[in-house]
Amino acid sequence: MSALLSEHLLTLLLAVPMLGALTILFLPRQWPTAIRRISVGFLVLNFFFSLLLLPEMVEVVQSVFGRFPGVAALAGVDYAQPGFHLVVDQPWIESVGISYKLGVDGISLWLVLLTTLLTPIALFASWTSIETKIKEYAIAFLLLQVGMLGAFFALDLFLFYVFWELMLVPMYLIIGIWGGANRVYAAVKFFLFTMVGSLLMLVAILYVVGQYHSLTGQYTFDLVLLHDVILPFEAQVLLFGAFALAFAIKVPMFPVHTWLPDAHVQAPTGGSIILAAVLLKLGTYGFLRFAMPMFPLASQYIGPSIAVLGVIGIIYGAYCAWVQKDVKKLVAYSSVSHMGFIALGMFAMTPHGVNGAILQMVNHGVSTGALFILVGVIYERRHTRDLDEMGGLAKVMPWYTLVFVIVAMSSIGLPGTNGFVGEFMIMSGAWMSQGFVGLGQWGTIFAMIAATGVILAAIYMLHAVLKMFWGPITKPENEGLPDMTRREWVALAPLLVLVFWIGLYPATFLDKSDDAVNQFIGDFRAKWDASSDDDSLRLWHPERHVAPEAEALDEAAAEAARAPGEEREAALDAPADGPLAQLNLAHATGAAGFGGSR
Repeated sequence: MSALLSEHLLTLLLAVPMLGALTILFLPRQWPTAIRRISVGFLVLNFFFSLLLLPEMVEVVQSVFGRFPGVAALAGVDYAQPGFHLVVDQPWIESVGISYKLGVDGISLWLVLLTTLLTPIALFASWTSIETKIKEYAIAFLLLQVGMLGAFFALDLFLFYVFWELMLVPMYLIIGIWGGANRVYAAVKFFLFTMVGSLLMLVAILYVVGQYHSLTGQYTFDLVLLHDVILPFEAQVLLFGAFALAFAIKVPMFPVHTWLPDAHVQAPTGGSIILAAVLLKLGTYGFLRFAMPMFPLASQYIGPSIAVLGVIGIIYGAYCAWVQKDVKKLVAYSSVSHMGFIALGMFAMTPHGVNGAILQMVNHGVSTGALFILVGVIYERRHTRDLDEMGGLAKVMPWYTLVFVIVAMSSIGLPGTNGFVGEFMIMSGAWMSQGFVGLGQWGTIFAMIAATGVILAAIYMLHAVLKMFWGPITKPENEGLPDMTRREWVALAPLLVLVFWIGLYPATFLDKSDDAVNQFIGDFRAKWDASSDDDSLRLWHPERHVAPEAEALDEAAAEAARAPGEEREAALDAPADGPLAQLNLAHATGAAGFGGSR
């Protein structure tokens, strides 16, 4: 077991929810209570396993349960070191270079933990509202976590695409089966938008793989190796556009955001929580992990335009949220606004901006996830989300009011809460974005416009709080509403802790991502420099792409060079079909080592 934890922890995190889905599959549907408890139990177990990604938690486990060899190895993971950690790399379809390759770094770490935390909370919070097909609902959530975690872990582009598409199916079913009156329309719209972008991304992936093959004679989908492919500027623009469309739809960014309000309003509470808290982050994560480092020239050329769309989304989403009467749709449009901040921070290409964007992904997941839980709480009691049907709830639901106001303040970005830290870092990062890489002279203007989004957020959130909780109770149905239950407190308590933990001590989270962000920006700038000097099709670091057989020949040549006297002569007189003869032939034809003959 210890060896499994140290060498295959990431695989274990995928296997636990998959095993949970198989377990639920063979349970009789006449056991709804058992299905609920077992499914949540598997997800909670996976959350505890995911905590082992943190060396500090490994030390706590060792202090309580003693030292195990495999667990002790996890304590040595240092996210300050460059590169990916806990890497699993096994051949899968060797003929075309597809491998089962997983890894985690400071950029993906907190998004993984956000996923493992919010999935059991979302499933637990929505049980009372799901009364039909409970077995299928639980399986959908378990498979959805497999897809989300796999997308965050994948270091093989084909594997990433598999997990990216896997997420689509359970979420489509969650919206289409357990959603509201217009659930089929919302589910189909969500599916079509996402699928169009995904297919274009697949074409772009295959093109990059083909170009790598033309350079090296080998096929690979390995992200680390494909990062070294420098493409001509025109090709980068087209490929970046294909990736960017897929990720922009998932974010979603203006103007491809129209599927989001429908999906949120029609989805059940659990689906809305996961959709807002995790699935949207896969779009922004995709920019950081794939599109930007693979196509730096295009990223720098198009990035400011995407930042413009992000700023438009900040203002547009806030205004749309302001005029909504359906509180769930208000929260949905607030997501469009908040995700615009993240887009701005990413393309600022400063440590403050990118680090703030990553932290804001987590912040948005916490705050918006909590808001959707709270919307589900009031909907279960009143069976309406119309702000005009509420009013005076503070008199009958004081604890609910307190929690809602706290989460609303975190969404606005009140100092001391999580939202303030992320938005401040993003705007300061955009303000400082100067030079050829980043937003240049537009960074200051973008930061000033984005700051108005904070003011608008205060307007629409305080407007909702005023309509829901203050004033007289005008509707008789509101007079006897029960306050928060124990189940609802259990679902919200971890998120409330994170609101203040991140807001008061963000270093806990920033320390893990800081070095990965610096490496990301450094690599981006270096590859951008190399691409701008000569953007012809070539490899950035040819020495990293030498075939294993060529490495063996080089070792044989080095051994022959070290052999003294007669031994060296004997080695040089090797048979015509021996490795040295092949090496001499390779050098004579200029083909020793892939990429060396350009």
